[in-house]
Amino acid sequence: MSERKRIALLIDCDNVSHNSIEGVLEELAKYGMVNVRHAHGDWNNPTLSGWIDRLHAHAIRPMQQFAYTKGKNATDSAMIIDAMDLLYTKNIDAFALMTSDSDFTPLVLRILESGLPVYGFGEKKTPQPFVDACSPFIYTENLVIEQEQKADSPQPSAVKKKSKASLRKDTALVKLLRRAIEQTSEDDGWAILNRVAN
Repeated sequence: MSERKRIALLIDCDNVSHNSIEGVLEELAKYGMVNVRHAHGDWNNPTLSGWIDRLHAHAIRPMQQFAYTKGKNATDSAMIIDAMDLLYTKNIDAFALMTSDSDFTPLVLRILESGLPVYGFGEKKTPQPFVDACSPFIYTENLVIEQEQKADSPQPSAVKKKSKASLRKDTALVKLLRRAIEQTSEDDGWAILNRVAN
């Protein structure tokens, strides 16, 4: 049996919500083991307070980066340096970047040139060049919805069999299936059924 892929997850906390971290980690578990978990940001900034509770619960290491000049991308620079350091250690088999910032597109391309895949996670606002560069890219809103649906789903004993007509009218189910197919489809547009089921 082959070894599980070692994945480095780097999070740009300035540009993504903490609400989807559980879904991101669950998704990455399908690809391998996330043995490096770094969350970059200025932890003195009150806008990152939602992340603080999630860090310890998920064994994510906070990486402090002070904003030396207002409006500059100090966090982005620190995250790029962190990624390059990890790339040169050769102890990583893949990268996962959680950001909605297209400034990381050159970093993705550089990592891909080294032969490592880059799993991208970001919000719907993420610019297309970054989305296209990642292999694959998953919108974090989809992962949050899946988490909420799991919490809201009834217990198996309460599930009643529905007719085909009522299943077709169930828009939440149709959206969920479409998302699963979109996220697991290959270049030819076909998705393997067991990956869709996962």
